[in-house]
Amino acid sequence: MINLANVKIVYSNRVLFQNANLLVRPGDKIGLVGPNGAGKTTVFRLITGEEKPDEGEVNINAGITIGYFSQDVGEMSGRSVLAEVLAGAGRVYKIGRKLHEYEHQMADPEWVMDDAFMDRYGKLQEEFIHLNGYEKETEAQTILNGLGIGPERWEDAIETFSGGWKMRIALARILLLNPDLLLIDEPTNHLDIETILWLEKWLKDFKGALVMTSHDREFMTRVCSRTIEVAGETITTYSGDYDFYLRERAVRREQLLAAQKRQQSMLSKEEEFIARFAARASHAAQVQSRVKNIEKIERIVVPPDPKVIKFRFGPIKRSGDIVVEMEDLAKEWPLPNGKMLPVFSGVSGKVIRTNKIALTGINGAGKSTLLKVISNITEPGSGTCKIGASVQLGYFSQHSCETLRPERTVFEELQERLPMANVGVIKNLLGAFLFSGDDTDKKVSILSGGEKSRVMLACMLAQPVNFLILDEPTNHLDITSREVLLEALQEFEGTIMIVSHDRYFLRHLVNRVFEVDHGNLRTFDGDYDYYLEKSAELSAAANQS
Repeated sequence: MINLANVKIVYSNRVLFQNANLLVRPGDKIGLVGPNGAGKTTVFRLITGEEKPDEGEVNINAGITIGYFSQDVGEMSGRSVLAEVLAGAGRVYKIGRKLHEYEHQMADPEWVMDDAFMDRYGKLQEEFIHLNGYEKETEAQTILNGLGIGPERWEDAIETFSGGWKMRIALARILLLNPDLLLIDEPTNHLDIETILWLEKWLKDFKGALVMTSHDREFMTRVCSRTIEVAGETITTYSGDYDFYLRERAVRREQLLAAQKRQQSMLSKEEEFIARFAARASHAAQVQSRVKNIEKIERIVVPPDPKVIKFRFGPIKRSGDIVVEMEDLAKEWPLPNGKMLPVFSGVSGKVIRTNKIALTGINGAGKSTLLKVISNITEPGSGTCKIGASVQLGYFSQHSCETLRPERTVFEELQERLPMANVGVIKNLLGAFLFSGDDTDKKVSILSGGEKSRVMLACMLAQPVNFLILDEPTNHLDITSREVLLEALQEFEGTIMIVSHDRYFLRHLVNRVFEVDHGNLRTFDGDYDYYLEKSAELSAAANQS
């Protein structure tokens, strides 16, 4: 279907990749991986024709349909949600509009039948049926439901939706297109676990070819059976899922290091021979021959390991055994019409020191609101929430980045929170989060979402806390950075409450689960797998009763 052959891309004298090859076959499910800035988005743009290679060829089979979902959804306005999604169906949508226009004309009492007109109408209707046009609206509704947008919002103007919900609508458009090749860039951003599970099943059932990037390791592993890495100025294919890729990459790197060592040993011996006999006329021919041979040898280069964030929590003060005690907590939010929207009620439970608790529940269940109540960011409507003795609380939210001051530099943001620290301490902490050299002088206003998340994490972790409340801390972090954060949290000696849609992260971190269910709190005294098992049993029992 798609073949990138010996492709080279250069940006401002920087070689992104060269002699790069990539093959996408019908039905392939490919995970595209690599460090930020290595060129993954460029691969997508080459396939869609938005960019041309400086060298090499991009060969695409004639007649295939390509659908591309990117983080830049562009301007969407002037339609309802359902109409916007249907517009993504391509030709079938245009035919449907034309048929509607023709039928409107035919309904006019003064309309006079015209054979040529009816012939055009008949051909369009035949093509519409062939393209399953009459099923498209039902399909669009099913996809919107799966992505968490219910019937009550299908006719709402698209302008009334936030950026995160517009991303879902843009994704629904691409899925409805049902192309031969689907390119998806970070589809799980802004999605909750329920929606991720639905999308995971949809993509696994998808009959076309798929190439996608994702920072969600479990999602990537479950969907993709091949992995292609963009890194070190090249593109490398691995014939297995993400877990296979990690193992195989380590093996290949060891082999490359061994080959480089052998080559350097050989070159060293050759250079020693040349140096020893260069001045002897009797060895002139041999010396010249070896010099030419050395010049022809292509040096083996081992790409440097990509930089990753690195940090460990320092010593913390011991808190009391009971970190949080909740009793009949309830919360409501005021609506524009003056009424109150219940979020949760009757929430009771205890957080014990060293607990690592996942807070779960369907989208809109009130997880983030409960974390805000515990963090004293918002007051409960009723009930009590007591923080235990000697608890030092640190709160990180996916919206915390909004508290960063756009006019400040990265260095100034951290300095504001550590007024007594010297320049070296601040620079070292920023270095651990990949801000070094001139990067520390970047203005917050020009940072990417991932960079802002790293600044906010650095700011939070700069404070000595023994109770971490984390609301989607992995958003915008790549897989490697997520795993470094995971390792640090595993070693953290304090207490953690976390909301996350990253199942791999939760599976390897938590030892208890609190589920907000229909306004109430259910506790599961076991890890994330235990919670999934027991939750499934409870759902099955409820369905039988």
